[in-house]
Amino acid sequence: MDISVVVPVYNENESVELLCRTLHETLSNMKSSYEIVLVDDGSTDGTFEKMAEIQRQTPHFRIIRFRRNFGQTAAMSAGFSHAKGNIIVTLDADLQNDPADIPRLLEHMTEDTDVVSGWRKNRRDPWLSRKLPSHLANALISWFTGVKLHDYGCTLKAYRRDIVKDIRLYGEMHRFIPALAHWVGGRVKEVPVNHHPRRFGTSKYGMSRTIRVILDLMTVKFLMRFSTRPIHVFGKIGLISGVCGLAMLGFMVMTHLFFLAFGTEFAADLIKRPFWIMSAFMLIFFGLQFISMGLLAELQIRTYHESQDKPIYVIRAIME
Repeated sequence: MDISVVVPVYNENESVELLCRTLHETLSNMKSSYEIVLVDDGSTDGTFEKMAEIQRQTPHFRIIRFRRNFGQTAAMSAGFSHAKGNIIVTLDADLQNDPADIPRLLEHMTEDTDVVSGWRKNRRDPWLSRKLPSHLANALISWFTGVKLHDYGCTLKAYRRDIVKDIRLYGEMHRFIPALAHWVGGRVKEVPVNHHPRRFGTSKYGMSRTIRVILDLMTVKFLMRFSTRPIHVFGKIGLISGVCGLAMLGFMVMTHLFFLAFGTEFAADLIKRPFWIMSAFMLIFFGLQFISMGLLAELQIRTYHESQDKPIYVIRAIME
């Protein structure tokens, strides 16, 4: 199979028929074998029944149906696991992504490219509620991950299967797939694509997911830098905290000795305040806690890799 198109679908009863027809027309005009994998994420509005009817009529369609709504990340993960194509294309089911852009993405999938990410350059969404948060999020994600993209939130992307097959997705991490792919050695390119206003239904996303994106971004940053050496982050924090605590405690001891020797008013006033002594011991305690957390994380990381026989590297090719 050359191409697999993965489409997460959730309560898109009004748009799914037009989406399937447009996808089939676009892909049938290409000289490649293809399949369209529709992942029904627990729809309750009759979307699945429409998809099932389309699938009975057109053998290129496959349907994965969830028992309940698990979210877009889970739908993406299921689609990746069941896709058979060498190249996997993802897009939204609300028709804001244009299926006609798929050939453009595939044209840029050259020998030196593993991920082609769509960029909704002329985005057809409200500025305050959608565009502004998106611009801020894209700048933050690009800075945190080191992978500079204008539009992490665009679902229209193309991936080589060997890049995404080993990526495990949790939470709301589907938007960080280009960064995760880059982490395992994938080469990422960005291409402008069309974007249309929503014609049917309402958006499933809002400002409430911002906090989830920030927390997942912290997870991705940690995975990209410290997934095989967590002691380097926890231990560093612990050492800084412990050294600061010991320095404060040493300063208090020196001040006490200075007071005994010279009896200055400043030293006497400092010694009478327990805040400084408590702070010093708390910093030392926090330092020991963080170092202990780092050591426990090291044990967990080793258990994770060794129990699954999971390597800490990714091979691009073997030549014999």
